[in-house]
Amino acid sequence: MANKFLNLFKKKEKKVKKSPLREWTDAIIFAVIAATLIRWLFLEAYTIPTQSMEKSLLVGDFLFVSKAHYGARTPKTPLQVPLTHQKIWLTDIPSYLDWIQLPQYRLPGFSDIERNDVVVFNWPTDFDYPVDLKTNYIKRCVGVPGDELKIVNGQVYINGQKGVNPPEMQFQYYLQTNQQINERVFKKYGINRDVRAANGGYFIHTTPETAEELKKLSFIIDVVSLKRKPSDFNPEIYPKSDLFQWNQDNFGPLKVPAEGETIELTTDNVAKYGFVIENYEGFDDGEVVIENNQIKINGVAIDEYTFNQNYYFMMGDNRHNSLDSRFWGFVPEDHIVGKALFIWLSLDANGGFTDYVRWSRLFNGIE
Repeated sequence: MANKFLNLFKKKEKKVKKSPLREWTDAIIFAVIAATLIRWLFLEAYTIPTQSMEKSLLVGDFLFVSKAHYGARTPKTPLQVPLTHQKIWLTDIPSYLDWIQLPQYRLPGFSDIERNDVVVFNWPTDFDYPVDLKTNYIKRCVGVPGDELKIVNGQVYINGQKGVNPPEMQFQYYLQTNQQINERVFKKYGINRDVRAANGGYFIHTTPETAEELKKLSFIIDVVSLKRKPSDFNPEIYPKSDLFQWNQDNFGPLKVPAEGETIELTTDNVAKYGFVIENYEGFDDGEVVIENNQIKINGVAIDEYTFNQNYYFMMGDNRHNSLDSRFWGFVPEDHIVGKALFIWLSLDANGGFTDYVRWSRLFNGIE
């Protein structure tokens, strides 16, 4: 009797063998959980979709972005399909529900955001999505909290000192010629041209050094810089106020807000920072009202304000082909995603069989 009971116990102890379907299911679940944790805490893949960072980064570059450098953010929108951003893959179906919005915190990181870091962040003025699901942008940080930034004839100045320029910073030029230029010439000089002008010539984006080389070619009449004059007011430039007659190439001075910094709410400062206070400082809709050059919080007029978080000023290396902080303002710290580390793949959509992959760019670090 005792032996029968022991045998029965041993049979129950035997591990039930999993079916192939169960094994595959468990493996997929484990892989999704592991990939989600890696993507959240350490690394995320990112693709360059536009020319705003050329020539530092090219359209078709695939990057790894470090979340650990600046510290990963805790999830704000937890009801989300794993490994998605705004949409479910290959569809227009939203990949999340915003029924629950959690407080967001940042884990300790390896470093602070420094000037000239190439940073991935959530586009601040994309108000169609929660903060952690806003569209991802990539730019170079040119101003950190507390900096006073000014741009003179395309040159950035920080706290009165000339800023460090990206190695291959580009501007727009008009390439004047009386003949059609072969596409091989543009490719030789690494130029993505825009369109052929109606009166002959081309609009191009290139470096000042390449512009000087082009002037020496026999079939080029002139290469004209298209930088804006200080008098060319652009109403699309932040803070979109006629109090400041600024443009892309002549901008500021503008102070980058720092956490704990208190400002007096003068007419100028309301124009410069009212949008920031209203949209990024944690107030609910309707709590902040801006009218008649005055800010009211919950119906009470205030004459000074202390910022709740740090802010950054971002610009593209392709200075005349970048929608950046000059147009929409500061990047709040809670919108920072991570630091761009290196290129793991680069594909040229216009390349042929032998040069579709840009082999020389593979595993290049990003500076």
